[in-house]
Amino acid sequence: MKKKGYRILENEWIPLSDGRRLAARVWLPDGTKEKPAPAILEYIPYRKRDATAQRDDSTYPGFAAAGYVGVRVDTSGNGESDGDWDDEYSRRELDDGVEVIHWIAGQPWCDGKVGMMGISWGGFNSLQIAALRPEPLKAVIAIGTTVDRYNDDIHYKNGCLLNSNFYWSNVMLMNASRPPDPELVGDGWRDSWRKRLQSQPFPLATWLAHQRRDDYWKHGSVGEDYAAIEIPALVISGWADGYINAPPAAATNLQQAKAINGPWIHKYPHFAFPHPRMDFLREATSWWDRWLKGKQNGVEDLPAYRAYILENIEPLLRRERDPGRWVSETELPAPDTRLRNYYLAPNRQLLDIPGRTNEKTLASPQDTGSSCGEFFTVRPDGEMATDQRRDDSGSLVFDSSTLHQPVEILGRPKLRLKISIDKPFGNIAVRLSDINPGGAVTRVSWGVLNLAHRNGNEWPQPMVPGEFVSVEIELNECGYRFMRGHKMRVSISTAYWPMISPPPEVITATIRLGPDAGITLPVRAGVDIYDMPEPKDESPLPDYPQNTPDRHRRWIERNFQTGESHYRILDDSGETEVPGHGMCFRVERDERWTIAADNPLSNRATIRHVSHMHRGDWSIRTEAESTFRCDATHFFISASVRAFEGEELFHERVWDEIAIPRDHM
Repeated sequence: MKKKGYRILENEWIPLSDGRRLAARVWLPDGTKEKPAPAILEYIPYRKRDATAQRDDSTYPGFAAAGYVGVRVDTSGNGESDGDWDDEYSRRELDDGVEVIHWIAGQPWCDGKVGMMGISWGGFNSLQIAALRPEPLKAVIAIGTTVDRYNDDIHYKNGCLLNSNFYWSNVMLMNASRPPDPELVGDGWRDSWRKRLQSQPFPLATWLAHQRRDDYWKHGSVGEDYAAIEIPALVISGWADGYINAPPAAATNLQQAKAINGPWIHKYPHFAFPHPRMDFLREATSWWDRWLKGKQNGVEDLPAYRAYILENIEPLLRRERDPGRWVSETELPAPDTRLRNYYLAPNRQLLDIPGRTNEKTLASPQDTGSSCGEFFTVRPDGEMATDQRRDDSGSLVFDSSTLHQPVEILGRPKLRLKISIDKPFGNIAVRLSDINPGGAVTRVSWGVLNLAHRNGNEWPQPMVPGEFVSVEIELNECGYRFMRGHKMRVSISTAYWPMISPPPEVITATIRLGPDAGITLPVRAGVDIYDMPEPKDESPLPDYPQNTPDRHRRWIERNFQTGESHYRILDDSGETEVPGHGMCFRVERDERWTIAADNPLSNRATIRHVSHMHRGDWSIRTEAESTFRCDATHFFISASVRAFEGEELFHERVWDEIAIPRDHM
């Protein structure tokens, strides 16, 4: 397909050493036949032909205009790529990626230099493959990524089971159940589809089998050996995303890294919300120009860390633009950051000197946390954390006095507690919030800890009931300016549902207030401003026909007779049609979580994803459904995938209920 200044190769086959082929979509700038160019690789399982086509068509033409070949490759068993999908970031997947890089470097249109980039899965793969050091790979850009797969992904956090673990497993059941496009692979598409359906794993069974930070999670966690990444890395995320800790970690620990945290959800920053957006294409092109073309453009002299400092944020139903300003740090840790201690005191006070020693007890209702939002957000509405006042009603809260001067923080707050619980297992959730003069409470940062993991995530130890221990809980990275006239709040709860699963029993925690209980904030002077240009194009995504509208609903129902809370999600992407080849696709999601306020073992969930695809007389549908429940000793999970050609059942696979022992959770 010829475009102005470039042409698109809709499907190129990349042969692998074991006989499989991976499918690529390639953007070739004019003139590469006479003068080969560097190439930019994005390597993910999300279907280049349809699911990411609109996003790709907003990014790679810009790179082509700057003289770069774009190569979008689907991982094994996804899109048109041969084989099956085995697991996220598996050894085979990473090794395939290394082969892909060498193949790209050897093509006549490539000058031998390759960059790699992506958001989420693509960001993970960029860093992990960089650590394997394929020679042609010269630089990476990783967005919405992690350096620690156990503590900073959708599975676990400080020993707490994230319920997004369950959601993401069903997403991947759906993703891996879809067939290759018959228009590209021909009559063999049914055989390929059947093999996929017969071989796809039930991811949750694997992820729940590793409830502590063992070798399974260390694999691919680049924080295990930062020195393995020897090439320049630009690491980006947004405060409204779940993956906000990686950019500062990369800038602190990698040899050649720059980091950015903006206000965004889990999207590319040139079309993400909330505004202000970042001119990502300009930023990325400068990065590639320096490290792939050798242009002396000063990229290496950029600040180590650029961050957007939020201020006066209202927990609105939809956040279009967040007030604040960009700042920069020349190095991390920032030498001008001062650690300021605030102490938890009786009478709900947050003081800058220790108050008197006292003890407070806490047993949060099991549905405390329903204002938490989702782990990673793709819409700037109910997926983001909302007003925290209801969650605070089930928590111990400690408020500062009204601020006479602003307090600006950038970094990871840390809470110190001396705590005991009355059971062997329990979770603690901590939130740092901003109380505006009108009373609304905006979450600034949060953290959780499974107390059995208080000394590390590899070898958990049950608590001794009634015995006090000292713990430190590190909250997520944040950049926030508490304004004059506002208050700061620290909230502590023994539940944070539906973000995390509860322990087997209701617990009562006792917290010893005074000098042993306090939060440390990374405070900065707060007088600087950094100029971060916004993109000129307010609508960078190309127009794709939307044949049916999208719909998104999230709500909580509380049954006052049973004491149960029901968290419900209904998403419908609407039907999108891809111009040029006419593929139409749509995804529906129905997710239900239930818990009773006084019974952690009532925690249960069902989720269903339906994927529709059609073109002309050809149509398919796949339905993935999973269930989750628990008792005091086990998690119980089940799943099914049903695939239809037209309205006829093509294949069905069922994973009957699997019992997985709880491991210190």
